[in-house]
Amino acid sequence: MGGAARAAAGVNIRAARDGDMLSVGLIERDSFADPWGPREFESALQAPQTIFLIAEDADGVVQGYAIALAVLDEAEILNLAVHPRFRGQGIGGSLLDSAVDHVKSRGAEQIYLEVRESNDAAKKLYAARGFDVITRRPRYYRHPVEDALVLRLAMQR
Repeated sequence: MGGAARAAAGVNIRAARDGDMLSVGLIERDSFADPWGPREFESALQAPQTIFLIAEDADGVVQGYAIALAVLDEAEILNLAVHPRFRGQGIGGSLLDSAVDHVKSRGAEQIYLEVRESNDAAKKLYAARGFDVITRRPRYYRHPVEDALVLRLAMQR
């Protein structure tokens, strides 16, 4: 699997399965003020154009997930989260790297995402991977109301 060689120590990146959804939902709830619900995750898991990745440890404990959408030559990171207990260990970076590898292998030349303006840790991660801020979406997030920064990574072929 693309990105596996760059996975954080002791972390396996794999495709999501139905049995992961409870863990994913709990991580989502602990990570975001306005979390996705079960329907959004199930739709992402079933959609053929979606890449839904899980980071797990050697015991199969789900530590985080990433969801990307790839259509033609563009892609979007829809969601990326790491359980609070496992943050700061490189898991988010491993998930992001793997998602980028997957969308690139599907022909994406650009990848986009939105991030809360106040999410300094995420902004630092994305900047380290070459994402650039291209615009701002005022009042994009609802709980609490906050602007989103739209980032883009132009991938080299």
